[in-house]
Amino acid sequence: MALNGTSTSIQPDYDRKAELRAFDETKTGVKGLVDAGITEVPRIFHLPSPENLNSQQPELTLPTIDLQGIDNNLIRRKEVIEQVKDALESWGFFQLVNHGIPNNVLEEMIKGVMDFYEQESEVKKQWYTRDTSGKTRVIYNSNFDLYAAPVTNWRDTFYCTMAPNPPQPHELPPPCRDILLKYSEQVMKLGVSLLELMAEALGLNPNHLLDMGCADGLAVLGHYYPTCPQPELTIGASNHTDNSFITILLQDHMGGLKVFYQNQWTHVPPIPGVVVVNAGDFLQLITNDKFVSSQHKVVANKVGPRVSIASFFTTGNIQTEKVYGPITELLSNDNPAKYRGTTLKEYVDYYNAKGLDNTSALLHFKI
Repeated sequence: MALNGTSTSIQPDYDRKAELRAFDETKTGVKGLVDAGITEVPRIFHLPSPENLNSQQPELTLPTIDLQGIDNNLIRRKEVIEQVKDALESWGFFQLVNHGIPNNVLEEMIKGVMDFYEQESEVKKQWYTRDTSGKTRVIYNSNFDLYAAPVTNWRDTFYCTMAPNPPQPHELPPPCRDILLKYSEQVMKLGVSLLELMAEALGLNPNHLLDMGCADGLAVLGHYYPTCPQPELTIGASNHTDNSFITILLQDHMGGLKVFYQNQWTHVPPIPGVVVVNAGDFLQLITNDKFVSSQHKVVANKVGPRVSIASFFTTGNIQTEKVYGPITELLSNDNPAKYRGTTLKEYVDYYNAKGLDNTSALLHFKI
């Protein structure tokens, strides 16, 4: 798997824990710092070495897949299955057009997330928590791995479990309540279609991944990347892979997402009406490395804010007894299992405790 760097072990020459705690206790996240008018990035956000924001490497282009006609034209469907297979075996990412989610729903979802973050701080603080026990439907904070990661990211996030048990409207923040429910329904429908195509791309029955439970859970994450006074000193989201089966990403017009492919970082420019799809760690694990969960990151920016919505197909923190390992039908004497079986919760707990430290959580589950 690409870019399994080692985590930073340099000890800071200041009381990092105390500064993290002081930041966390404001309950206003990175946006609170920007609203307070800071002109320098606090040291908890500093990268070990500055980010190169002006790379001169030739840009590669993420594959684009058009879903038009896949349900009523067998030849077209076969072409798309081949494209999905090629994209997930190489990039682990692709862009999607004619995906069936109306443009007005996409725009409304971006606006709903923006409206959540632009509420008065006192109102927003009510949603701020680090309790992942499931007591609250929405977990809003800055950096889920604040106390574990070597570098604090320049972003705030809310995480909302939408399936298997859909939330009641009153459990969701008013600015994005209705659109979260509507968008999640559309994303679930799209995810089911994609998982059928992916199963066929693996030479399996179209329902194979669905029968395994790959679409049983859905979490929607609303990310907010505030404008940054010194973007080269920090990062919007550290190099990481996703702890999902698949992720469907909606980004606004700002840009900043980069994918690691063929030993270089490639920018994924936002295109209106397009969503980005990527394989997560669980898909790499159950396909025994046939499909890749690629490293990606988000750079900080002087211009902003940037909003993105990541929909993770996973049951995440929910305790289920289901153990996932490489799919038997994909194994042979020449291709034995590379991973041990694990529950999603065990994987997610390990991923969260480790934090985004530039290494893949998959390594921990290798045989």
